[in-house]
Amino acid sequence: MTHKCGLVAVIGAPNAGKSTLVNQLVGQKVAITSAKAQTTRARLLGIALHKAPEGDTQILLVDTPGIFEPRRRLDRAMVSAAWEGTQAADAVLLLVDPVKQRRHELMPLIEVLKGRPEKVFLVLNKVDASAKEPLLALAQELGELTAFEDVYFVSALTGDGVPELKDRLASLMPEGPWHYPEDQVSDASERLLAAEVTREQLYRQLHEELPYDAAVRPESYEQRPDGSVEIRQQIVISRDSQKPIVLGKGGRRIKEIGEEARKELSEILGQKVHLFLHVKVDERWSENREVYEEMGLDWVR
Repeated sequence: MTHKCGLVAVIGAPNAGKSTLVNQLVGQKVAITSAKAQTTRARLLGIALHKAPEGDTQILLVDTPGIFEPRRRLDRAMVSAAWEGTQAADAVLLLVDPVKQRRHELMPLIEVLKGRPEKVFLVLNKVDASAKEPLLALAQELGELTAFEDVYFVSALTGDGVPELKDRLASLMPEGPWHYPEDQVSDASERLLAAEVTREQLYRQLHEELPYDAAVRPESYEQRPDGSVEIRQQIVISRDSQKPIVLGKGGRRIKEIGEEARKELSEILGQKVHLFLHVKVDERWSENREVYEEMGLDWVR
């Protein structure tokens, strides 16, 4: 039985649902999701398996940051990571949210994709929340701008249309050895994954109150003799005024953030987790090369 393995880049404007789609294709959570735009910062590889009588396929899915007009160093590093994620891909998925189309970011993307040698698929997301006629009209309009290999209508949230997309991607992957063990679903280290889970809770619980410029830094990750793991993390914010927001009255908010993150990590890691969080104010954290390295981002001037 032959084995196939290939790389698929998932790109789009911020908040199009890229991480949710990658999670659906993999079959479990490997990337954090949030209603906050630009949640994904670094390139993260989701590893999906496609089993078929003629042979099994490992699909390496690059969940890239949303591509937008960069203003700060962090923005530039994220956009650079997104384009690097498409290099050497066997296929590219351009994911579009038909509700919030973000055309000022979508149209330049389509222009760049016109000259790409890879097979580029247009994937219209949120079919569960969109009327059929506007979806078809949008697909036709975008299809006239560049020659997409094909168009897929999916709901990354519910999974509608995702199996058909996965079948097609598997058919395009080249024959070759797998790059990762069969049971591995992501290339993220457990330290980075733990920090990402906490950052997701930070955004979910403080969506309106906390600005985008916050980071979660791993401090230690130690296996205890009793089979549990002790994780210590630092929540870094830019201003003193944000500290009471993260801590909450009597420290209740940070306790809730830690509790939800701990529960999710226990499920993902399959072991008891002891999670300790503390808050640090550093107005120049986004200029710290070490923080970028922890996130898996290049230092972009």
